[in-house]
Amino acid sequence: MTRIAFLGLGKMGAPMAARLLSAGHELTAWNRSPEKANPLIEKGATAASSPADALTRADVVITMLATPEALTEVLFGRDGAADAMRSGQRLIEMSTVGPAAIREIASKLPAGVTLVDAPVLGSVPAATDGTLLVFVGADESVFASVRPILETLGSVRRVGGPGAGAAIKLVVNLTLGVAMTTVGEALALARAFGLDRTVVLDVLEESPVGNTVKGKRERIESGHYPANFTQALGEKDLRLIEEAAREHDLTLRVARAAHEWFAAGAPQAPDLDYSAVIATMLGEQPLP
Repeated sequence: MTRIAFLGLGKMGAPMAARLLSAGHELTAWNRSPEKANPLIEKGATAASSPADALTRADVVITMLATPEALTEVLFGRDGAADAMRSGQRLIEMSTVGPAAIREIASKLPAGVTLVDAPVLGSVPAATDGTLLVFVGADESVFASVRPILETLGSVRRVGGPGAGAAIKLVVNLTLGVAMTTVGEALALARAFGLDRTVVLDVLEESPVGNTVKGKRERIESGHYPANFTQALGEKDLRLIEEAAREHDLTLRVARAAHEWFAAGAPQAPDLDYSAVIATMLGEQPLP
């Protein structure tokens, strides 16, 4: 049993925190909207009034937040978690914020606090079932100490030293964004040719983007895009990828094009599934 402070109870954070609680860990939970902690409190978790308050008895702190800006505020803002951190604690950062944010955060943490970047691949069903893919950036000894906790959430893989987890998550999400916009452009071209969409989707299911089509076909055909991973988060991740490319003097033309599509679609339907970008590309109105 480990005493865990869990900060961020959104679509992904809430089921992840619930799994840790069910595994027998002592859990203190905080969220900007306090009512989101109620289901966990009913199961035995303790509610915290602030990020700093959540760390009072914690050995390990886990953050699962939407953006680098939100993470910075929770850690270093008023009553932020960093105010209460002490030497020997481990901060496991599981959001998708990119390696630059991880480096900056690590430089600001109190002495003796170890930062582990461990972003996840998978959406709400995987978070609920404990089948996420967890990419960990940490030294081997640190990885060994946090692995038992993370294995409650899914399949855990050390991908390198500190920062490597955050980096590989951007690499993976580049492929997700590009695959989705590839499907959208393929459907736009097929429509211009006058092809039947059902036939096109049948064929695309057997193509290199087949898994993407199979996973999102029901949404595409119905026009309803309930979210597992939102379009706003997809746009944010592609923006982080572009920022990383500039930092490393890279030209990623395909990633840039995908980001342009998401930047066009996200303001119209930020809280719908990221596959709703296809509706934007086809000139359709995505529905919840």
